Amino acid sequence: MSLLLLLILSSAALSAAEIRSTDTRSDSRPLILLDEFGFTHRGQLELNVTNLSLSGSAPDPPELSKLGFFLCTIDAWAHVLQQIDDAQINCVLQSDAIKRVFAFDQLPHPSASAFNFSYAESSADQYTLIFANCLPQLKVSMNVRSAMYNLEGGRSNRRDYLSAGKTILPRVYFLLSIIYFIMTAFWINVLYKKRPTVFGIHFFMLAVVLLKALNLLCEAEDKSYIKRTGSAHGWDVLFYIFSFLKGITLFTLIVLIGTGWSFLKPYLHDKEKKVLMIVIPLQVIANIAQVVIDETGPFGQDWIAWKQVFLLVDVVCCCAVLFPIVWSIKNLREAAKTDGKAAVNLMKLTLFRQYYIVVICYIYFTRVVVYGLETITSYKYFWTSVVAAELATLAFYAFTGYKFRPEVHNPYFVIDDEEEEAAAEQLKLEDEFEL
Repeated sequence: MSLLLLLILSSAALSAAEIRSTDTRSDSRPLILLDEFGFTHRGQLELNVTNLSLSGSAPDPPELSKLGFFLCTIDAWAHVLQQIDDAQINCVLQSDAIKRVFAFDQLPHPSASAFNFSYAESSADQYTLIFANCLPQLKVSMNVRSAMYNLEGGRSNRRDYLSAGKTILPRVYFLLSIIYFIMTAFWINVLYKKRPTVFGIHFFMLAVVLLKALNLLCEAEDKSYIKRTGSAHGWDVLFYIFSFLKGITLFTLIVLIGTGWSFLKPYLHDKEKKVLMIVIPLQVIANIAQVVIDETGPFGQDWIAWKQVFLLVDVVCCCAVLFPIVWSIKNLREAAKTDGKAAVNLMKLTLFRQYYIVVICYIYFTRVVVYGLETITSYKYFWTSVVAAELATLAFYAFTGYKFRPEVHNPYFVIDDEEEEAAAEQLKLEDEFEL
């Protein structure tokens, strides 16, 4: 249990940190993880516990000092484990490395079923709120409402319910939404000016950019309300809706571009349709998992299982959208050797290769590099990983729009004399190599 806790503390993403309620029924676990938060030097914790009851075969009366809430950092928990291994302590609440918030021996009377408690934390760090039960035979039932926040400077003393590393995210998301709305207006202008050369895929691109802008706007409002009140007030519903639509349309766009739809052909082959039939349901599952992950927090029931489902589905989707691009590259390589249009086909092959590489880089950066950035950076700079992921997404959108913008010529057929000669020479070398 202790090693599992250390693993979760070191790998769990920062939660939204809004006011959170946890219901516990006849639970005998030695440790119950409730929430986590990045405090500044003016951190506050408010606990509201109701319907408290103890049951089991513990000594009568039980040692209430061995039941209670505490705050702990990752580094402090490693020290606690060492103390337990060295037999210096037999209960977590006895350690001098933790921040003891409230033990049950502080109850007004032993039979009390509810209490409120406030705790001030002046040491800035990333803390996890944990309930400890050092009496194995005792089962605990209670409803816990925890509110963690930082007090802003100045005379206002306003509460900030966002973790120290997330407090600027509302402004970041709002600024990014403005950028995407500008991109939407620019793209509409491009489509209007070049109406004769507009394909169906260009309108699909417009939908993707617009949904991304709306998604960021709702996320900005969602985080803004959480920052001020501790609750999203319904903006999280809109955020999840637009996040779902944005995810589906983006993966569909990558598949359609990878197949050359509307540029090269007005239809999809059966195997390309099957890819879409796989990607879209997987995106539905991924968004359901994301909702559960966000709403339950990193220590909610089945959180780890849903997190694994989300990661697995996301990886499968990312791999699936690459198949149409690979198929197109293979078909063009074969066509370049048989239809006598080596140069043009090779140019189309080059464009597919470019897009394939860019999609790979985008997926790798937003799934692997960003996660690594979250892991190595301090909790105070969590926003940097968000900015990095959003800038990578912005660059990917801009690249896609630029490469496949409406032109008099089809973007797959852009080629000059020098490229034609180079293409023919490359095909000749490839033929000789294969022989």
